[in-house]
Amino acid sequence: MKKLLIVLAFAGVSMCSMAQDADPVQKYSVATNSFWSNWFIQVGADWNAWYSGQEHGMDLEKSPFKDFRSGPGAAVAIGKWFTPGLGLRTKLQGIWGKSVNDDVNAGNFNKYWILNEHILFNLSNMLLGYNPNRVWNFIPFAGGGVGRTMTHNLYAMGLSAGILNEFNVSRHVAINLELGWNRYEGDLDGNENVGRPNRGWDSHDNNLYGEVGLTFNLGRATWDKTPDVDAIKALSQSQIDALNAQLNDANAENARLKEMLANQKPAESVKEFVTTPVSVFFNLNKTNIASKKDLVNVEAVAKYAKENDRKLVVNGYADSATGKPDHNQWLSEKRAETVANELVNMGVSRDNITTKGNGGVDELSPISFNRRATVEVAE
Repeated sequence: MKKLLIVLAFAGVSMCSMAQDADPVQKYSVATNSFWSNWFIQVGADWNAWYSGQEHGMDLEKSPFKDFRSGPGAAVAIGKWFTPGLGLRTKLQGIWGKSVNDDVNAGNFNKYWILNEHILFNLSNMLLGYNPNRVWNFIPFAGGGVGRTMTHNLYAMGLSAGILNEFNVSRHVAINLELGWNRYEGDLDGNENVGRPNRGWDSHDNNLYGEVGLTFNLGRATWDKTPDVDAIKALSQSQIDALNAQLNDANAENARLKEMLANQKPAESVKEFVTTPVSVFFNLNKTNIASKKDLVNVEAVAKYAKENDRKLVVNGYADSATGKPDHNQWLSEKRAETVANELVNMGVSRDNITTKGNGGVDELSPISFNRRATVEVAE
């Protein structure tokens, strides 16, 4: 019954894993994380079976669930993912094993440990693209290391390979199902392979195991998408195009006003200045004028004010979509003061200039047009 339950459990998990739909996400590149990101710790319990080099020719039962060749074990590992598809893991496992000499094997227990370094290949991320919300990750691994039988005080070198299945419970915890094979020199079970033929499978001690455990991701466990350079370039170009369009509109308006001033009679000019404020624009959160070309129209107003001894009103504004009200009020006052100083530089008496900060507004579209100061002749 025990054999049947274990086999059914493995089969059920495999069927559930394979039934999971491939993630319908578009593949994209990820940015490299810092060295201290994407570390993990694993703990697990396993059922391991030994196929010793000494049993060659004995025609023993091969089932990994026979008492004379199997027993429980434990494992702990620490590792790091360097990319979503490639990682390294240092794994320590062992404690209880069997030295297989016959099908009775009475008292032939062997305490041991195996320390392996594994290269991990997350094929789910490699083939389907990185997806932080993926539930199942299929991770083959391979490596090698050193082992020791504590019962017989012997050491051995060997290789290791297997498949790790991770089922994510949360961003930092996953359930593991691992199947592995450790192939070590013939004395890891305490019996050196003396006088036995060295051929194929029987030339080494083989340890097969099935393991259930948990993975705990430490710190940051995700990967950021690499910025889309083409999209950024396209966005920058669209912004440049929009600024060029604004500049062209401003130049056209400047030309219109110059023509108007040249052709209109003084009375008509006075009316136009009174009813049409001249705007000067600013960049986001700035108090210096964005373009000196905006001062062309201001010079015309300054000239009129000086020649006719008229007073000027300067109103400052900020856009209400950004910044807090208190900051926008200060920003609007500073912008009005900046334009007033320009008028003084043009020869207008400071006594004839009134400034006012109007805080954040949303009168104009696009938002950037609200970042301005206006100059007009006082009524």
